[in-house]
Amino acid sequence: MKKKKVSKSSKRRLLIFGSFSIIMIVYFFMTLSIYGIKIYNLKVEEKNLKSELNDMEAKENNLKTEIEKLKDDEYLAKYARENFQYSKEGELVFQLKEDDEENKKQIEKINIDTNYILIGGTTVIAIVILYTLKKHR
Repeated sequence: MKKKKVSKSSKRRLLIFGSFSIIMIVYFFMTLSIYGIKIYNLKVEEKNLKSELNDMEAKENNLKTEIEKLKDDEYLAKYARENFQYSKEGELVFQLKEDDEENKKQIEKINIDTNYILIGGTTVIAIVILYTLKKHR
């Protein structure tokens, strides 16, 4: 079989158009992937915003219900007594002290310190017992 000779101009043309075609294909796929990522991010944002909208609508409904309840004088009086320590004539208001964050942190710190003391004490006792047993052998 005889091989065909390819001219220099054909090689040059193939090199130029082939390179151009490869560059265009790479550009196309890069653009396609960038827009795909943008679309995905927008869908995620849309989902988050819809969730936030649903939460706000539920909050709005709760507030509308609360407004309707506050129009009732009995509910308003009860609400004021519970939240603002108002009282009827002859009633006494007892205010119970709630644990604040600082007390909770102190209690947690004491618990952690106690755990370290127990672990350290147990370790020391175990070492003393092992030393005593080893010495008596």
